Amino acid sequence: MATPAQPAPAPLSDAELVQLGRTALSIEADAVTSLAARLGPDFARACRACLGCRGRVVVIGMGKSGHIGNKIAATLASTGTPAFFVHPAEAVHGDLGMITRDDLVIALSNSGETSEVLALIPLLRRLGVPMVALTGNPASTLARAAEVHLDVSVPAEACPLNLAPTASTTATLAMGDALAVALLRLRGFTEEDFARSHPGGALGRRLLLHVEDVMHAGADVPRVGPQATVSAGLLEMSRKGLGMTSIVDADGRLLGVFTDGDLRRALDRRIDVHETPMSAVMTTPCRSIGPRELAVDAVLVMEKQRITALVVVDAAGTVVGALNVHDLLRAGVM
Repeated sequence: MATPAQPAPAPLSDAELVQLGRTALSIEADAVTSLAARLGPDFARACRACLGCRGRVVVIGMGKSGHIGNKIAATLASTGTPAFFVHPAEAVHGDLGMITRDDLVIALSNSGETSEVLALIPLLRRLGVPMVALTGNPASTLARAAEVHLDVSVPAEACPLNLAPTASTTATLAMGDALAVALLRLRGFTEEDFARSHPGGALGRRLLLHVEDVMHAGADVPRVGPQATVSAGLLEMSRKGLGMTSIVDADGRLLGVFTDGDLRRALDRRIDVHETPMSAVMTTPCRSIGPRELAVDAVLVMEKQRITALVVVDAAGTVVGALNVHDLLRAGVM
């Protein structure tokens, strides 16, 4: 017998589609907002349990909870709490070996009755591994088995059928973020620590890259003596291509700089570039920076001084490098 054809869904107007989207967002926003009122001593206990973990935090969850668990583990790991995700179905087929007695488990299940997750409880107890459970049912098997339970229940899903995990997964994700943020503060995690976990990102480049990593050094540094003529200084600027040259004494210590701007001002005075010494046209004192300063600090100096290049000097004032705005742009600092 042929299956009866399903009636075609009623067409929806653009306004109705927009309203459906707004309703879904409103339901999910309310679900997250309601979590704040339920936070209490159990949340603090969960944070301190994670902080006291001598191994790693292992996040487990099935289905949509598993996808959320992956993200929670990634957020914890990137904010100073070593963590990884284990699929509970794979755990009973060998991956349980990834969990040690020093670890802590965060178990996710909206119902608190997910069979694959519950199957791990006796195994974790045998190992003596503590468990923090995030469920939507405080009376569930998982909630009662955990040392700490965090209630992430929601009145309804954003799905109009109240079936697809939507508001419940959003609430669980938000609770995971709350844990990560609280632990971040507990650990005294800093911007520099975050950058070390994200060396390939923009923040990592800003906070880990030093001036010496991007500067020109050695023979590539433009430098002339104070008695060199302006024409000799211009040749040095042209050869090194930084739009400036440093002026140094016999020991290589910085005396001043000469830039394109200084050249324009000197020409306005109708100087003889073949006779005038650099000492007569250089800018002194001039702004410099140390090689171990952060590259982002070089950006701030350039912006504040409205300049496009900097001389790099060591603690004795000796010129050891130079850089310009193009070097910082190539390094991804600006």
